[in-house]
Amino acid sequence: MIPTFIGVSLITFVIIQLAPGSPIAAKLMFNANGMSSEASSQQIIEDTKKLYGLDKPIPVQYVLWLGRLATLDFGKSYKDQRPVSDKIAEALPITIQLSLLSIFLAYLLALPAGIFSATRQYSWADSALTLTLFVLYSLPSFWVATLMIMFLAGGEYYDIFPAYGYSSIDAETMSTGAWVMDRLWHMAMPLFCYTYASLAMISRYMRGSMLETIRQDYIRTARAFGFSERVVVYRYALRNSLIPIVTLLGGLLPALIGGSVIIESIFSIPGMGRLAFEGVLSRDYPLVMGVFTISALLTMFGLLLSDILTALVNPKITFD
Repeated sequence: MIPTFIGVSLITFVIIQLAPGSPIAAKLMFNANGMSSEASSQQIIEDTKKLYGLDKPIPVQYVLWLGRLATLDFGKSYKDQRPVSDKIAEALPITIQLSLLSIFLAYLLALPAGIFSATRQYSWADSALTLTLFVLYSLPSFWVATLMIMFLAGGEYYDIFPAYGYSSIDAETMSTGAWVMDRLWHMAMPLFCYTYASLAMISRYMRGSMLETIRQDYIRTARAFGFSERVVVYRYALRNSLIPIVTLLGGLLPALIGGSVIIESIFSIPGMGRLAFEGVLSRDYPLVMGVFTISALLTMFGLLLSDILTALVNPKITFD
């Protein structure tokens, strides 16, 4: 994991440095009469580069960044001079709430849907469910979010859900139960846009994995012994069918950090996706590297966790 992290962080660091634009451009100032002076602008550029260490070669900058990272210091934002760790600490809980709820709902609905579809292969219910899920998977999230705002958030039709934000202005004065309901009320539309594509994908994987498992010889043997179909499906077939589904979890975990730039921007949610997007636009190198560093670490942790969970659910693996 250590060499992988170094490789990912190095590539990210170089790509950010080579991207068009510079944080120095935002620091240019004008002289007293309102006209920019080429000499003064050049001096400001040089002073700002020295201030942020951008006058050093890229390899040296990367080594210095790794040294700060060893002490969990992500540096200060070029935009407002706030510590990057503080900005991430503000945005991270919001994205984690959305992402955890999204993953939970996706698995909660997708696993039964996949099992139901596999055990009724080629029936009208299977065909209807398959068509519905493929339609959901094909819908762009920004388009669905726009339609939901138009139809359900006071656009031209109903005013049921808030169109922006993640809580009411007076949320801090609410009781715990009222606060939870207010948060869920605000997150209903973003959560749906987060979840429906994952739900469709996971359910299709579950259906395919279950169909492959129930054709195995040991499933025929279990049926030959007279076990009920429920016992055959949920006791013998389900555990093996979960192996590829558990593997998918490792790829979904990075969303806990990365968030969704599109969804968070449309619904004005100050999460990690929107934070990273603003950092890219302003060429805020410390902020972008901080977000991508945490995302890379979580990705590797997700892959490790999926390997461990695969070993736990795979009946062929025993621990002696």
